[in-house]
Order: sequence, then C-alpha cells, then structure tokens
Amino acid sequence: MDIFNGLNPAQKKAVAHTEGPLLIMAGAGSGKTKVLTCRIANLLAQGVAPYSILAITFTNKAATEMRERVDRMIGDAAKDVWLSTFHSFCARFLRREIEATDIYKRNFVIYDSSDSQTVIKECLKEMNLDDKQYTPASVQNAISNAKNQLMGPKAMERDADNFHQKKIAEIYRLYAAKLRNNNALDFDDLLMISVVLLEENEDIRRKYQGRFRYILVDEYQDTNGAQYQLTKILAARHHNLCVVGDADQSIYGWRGADIRNIMDFEKDYPEATVIKLEQNYRSTKNILAAANAVIEHNVNRKPKELWTENATGEKLTSYQAMDERDEAQFITTTITKQRTIFNASYGDIAILYRTNAQSRII
Repeated sequence: MDIFNGLNPAQKKAVAHTEGPLLIMAGAGSGKTKVLTCRIANLLAQGVAPYSILAITFTNKAATEMRERVDRMIGDAAKDVWLSTFHSFCARFLRREIEATDIYKRNFVIYDSSDSQTVIKECLKEMNLDDKQYTPASVQNAISNAKNQLMGPKAMERDADNFHQKKIAEIYRLYAAKLRNNNALDFDDLLMISVVLLEENEDIRRKYQGRFRYILVDEYQDTNGAQYQLTKILAARHHNLCVVGDADQSIYGWRGADIRNIMDFEKDYPEATVIKLEQNYRSTKNILAAANAVIEHNVNRKPKELWTENATGEKLTSYQAMDERDEAQFITTTITKQRTIFNASYGDIAILYRTNAQSRII
C-alpha cells in the first residue's frame, strides 16, 4: 500500500524523515498517531529490521491502537517491532537483564499501587510513626517523585531540609529494603532500575544501543526525569530519535513530567529537524480560534498556529456564574434546553469539572 496516501505535506515530511533526531510538534487533533504508524511502516518498507525499532507510548490503550494500525498496514513483518509503554518496555528489558544487578532475580514480582501502600503501612508501623502525620498516600507520592528523578534513599536524605523530609527518606530506605527482600519492584522501580543498569553496565548498554537503531517516543512533553534519561541512553549511538509532543498539552507536572525535556530537545540534539503538525482534523474553526487565543498567552511554549479545513461551527458560549449554585443551575438548564428543544441525547452531553467537589452540586 502507499504509505504516504492521505497525508498532508507536513505529515509526509515527518514520515519520510528517517535519519537523525526529529522533533514533531503535533497540535491537538493533528494526526500524530497516524504519522507515527506510517513512519514505522516507512522504516520497515525501506528494509529496516523490525526488532531494531522501538516505539514508546504513554498508555496501554495508545500502544494497542498503534500496534493494530501497524499490523494492518504491514502485516506479519511488524510483529517484532518493540511497541509498548515505558513501563512495559522496562519490565521486558529487566526480565532479560536484571540479574546483572546481583540484587534481583528475573522472576521478580511487580507491586501495584495498593501493594506499595501496604508495604509503606508496614514501614510506618515498624518505625512507630503516626499514619496521619505520614499518610501512606503522601509517602508513596514522595517516594515515587524521588524515583522518577532517579533519587535513591541516600540522595533523598541528603536533599532533605527538614525533619519531616528526613523521616520520609528513612521510610524510603526501609521500603526499598523490604522490596529487595521480597524480590519485588514497584512501577517506578521498573524505570529507575532500568536506567541505573544501563548506566552502570557497559556491555548491556552497548547491546541495547546497538539493537535499537530507530526510537520513537509519543507524548514527549509528559516524560519525567527517568524516562528522559532512558530515552537519551538508548539513542546515544545512532541518534535516530523521533519524539512527538506538544508543550501546550503538558498537564502532568504534578506527576513528575518535566516540560524542559521537549523544550530543550534542540539543545540536546543541535542537529535535530523540527516539523510542526498544525492542521487539525478534529475541531471546528471557532473552537480552534478560541483555543489558539488562550494558548498564545502561555509563556513557555514553541509558537504554532492550529488551523482546520473543517466547518466554522457554532459559536462558543461563556457564562460567568455568581457562585457554584448559579453555575450548576446554568448547566442543568442548558442540558434541559438541548433535550427538549433540539431533542439531544443525554449520551451526547458531557460535563467537565476541575475538582470532584464541583460534581456534588451539579
């Protein structure tokens, strides 16, 4: 099939670019998944070995969708492409290589969030700490943030500037020891231990740097410190790193995402090519005009202007409510009008709110 069929000029340019670093600034609804899929297909069509391609997405749903698209386009030749989330890739990598740490066995278990909190509660009990002052959820979050920045217990203790933080570092140390004794890793360990292993073991590092000639990373604006370092290490030999993202859509700073990873891509790779995907296929002209007007006020961004060939569409309505009751009344009245006057289906109506507390009055 024609891989470039149906692509716009910017998309074609991104798909055709194969050698060297590439930053694809993809606006909302600009077809970035299609571009990534076609780019993998183009590499395979040029004779690149499937097992030398690594494509990383952020969610299992996105990985499954991309896998299905690639399989439809290419068929059996695509089955050996490494296509997964960061965590799935690291789990697969560690099943093969973790025994080089001399700490863990390859039959390690992976603790989910609930398992981790159970261990943290055990730590609090053993250390005789009040679980109201050191809530398991907040301790878990602090440990997770440290691991996402590749900080072990010693580094956390060194950076602690008050008694509370020093205690959390002590909990972290005991927590890590318990996981080691159980031959267990939590989700953040998957990333951190993979990075440490690649940094410290030259043979393993060279093996995987040689294997993955082409690396593609989706939603790069949402990568954290560990994910950034993992990508940088793996791409160090061939420099064929393609990242797709949009600084305007970075919303996971609270989860450790570092927007500097995408903003500084050209500093990390001065020879990088930058391609902007600005044609939107999802929204009307009015919606894009409003979105562009809001986004242009962002201070830390790379300039781009989304546009569309879609219809102008209905105008947006803004209502400034007096209080939460007035707001809820406006929303319910609007829904009633849509239902009674325009015969709209309730299933076609969505209410978005910023905090769960707002849902109660609505």
